[in-house]
Amino acid sequence: MMIHSLVVRLPVDVSVHPDTRLTHNNSFSRFSPQGKTATFAIGTLAKVDPKVKECQALILAPTRELAQQIQKVVLALGDYMDIAVHACVGGTAVRDDIRTLQAGVHVVVGTPGRVYDMINRRALRLDHIKQFFLDEADEMLSRGFKDQIYDIFKFLPESVQVCLFSATMPLDVLEVTERFMREPVRILVKKDELTLEGIKQFYIAVDKEEWKLDTLCDLYETLTITQAIIYCNTRRKVDWLQEEMQKRDFTVSCMHGDMDQRERDIIMREFRTGSSRVLITTDLLARGIDVQQVSLVINFDLPTNRENYIHRIGRSGRFGRKGVAINFLAEDDVRYLRDIEQFYNTEITEMPMDVADLI
Repeated sequence: MMIHSLVVRLPVDVSVHPDTRLTHNNSFSRFSPQGKTATFAIGTLAKVDPKVKECQALILAPTRELAQQIQKVVLALGDYMDIAVHACVGGTAVRDDIRTLQAGVHVVVGTPGRVYDMINRRALRLDHIKQFFLDEADEMLSRGFKDQIYDIFKFLPESVQVCLFSATMPLDVLEVTERFMREPVRILVKKDELTLEGIKQFYIAVDKEEWKLDTLCDLYETLTITQAIIYCNTRRKVDWLQEEMQKRDFTVSCMHGDMDQRERDIIMREFRTGSSRVLITTDLLARGIDVQQVSLVINFDLPTNRENYIHRIGRSGRFGRKGVAINFLAEDDVRYLRDIEQFYNTEITEMPMDVADLI
């Protein structure tokens, strides 16, 4: 029943590895975004005792939006278990967090900064914690949360099960596994299992960087878009592109990490409900955010990190739906595109004239 409410179509979308239910420390590398949240949510709920109104599982995520989404998934799956789940993120009232945590919750999902603040204020007690999850660990460490994550580890009981999810295994992530995990079980997903199935990938050669804007406007006029996400590599370019599109009377919204939480919440709510149809953003939105109606992803800039490519274009074609990804290709981008093709063993072809029929 709850699986259907989460729009998980295939049995393969959710499979709980036995080790998430045992006492092992686990590192999961190159997990496909689809079904991953439900996977560890089910493993979490299996170990929570509803009768004990204390934090028994702590889940860290790199962004507020992802933390709030994970909270919703855990709540949905635990709907009949009387489980209290709290999202502990920055940009919200500290006093509200303190009041909720002191009243007692079973699962806390949050960003490293706010979670560490709540621990320091003694509002979040970790005496009863059984599981500690680091979701998108590589992304968190690359965002500068290393010291806060290490400080949180110091408050955890020795018996805690640590589960780490990461698209890549850079040195920072390996250091975490070596310092804080005892005899970890490492579960790898092969690159060729990171499926791009159902997503048609194309490129548009624009020769010069400054031609991308006109190309986007031309494309915007020829397509009937249900919902689309446009990715840029910097916050400054996101703001610039929104301003330029609006000058040309195109209706677009934008979101990035420099915006305050209230504004980000409003923009995400409008995008989820469909009142906003085109969203320009950075990789802030690339990891783990599900908006089911997205049928088109445009990489105005190719990602500098090839691992982010699948996270970006995976926003289209969610849950078995078909999707289209269009990559704008200036002369300097060709080598990045070839690297992406080789890494994912895929072919990205030039956009056909009938692309409108594919969306």
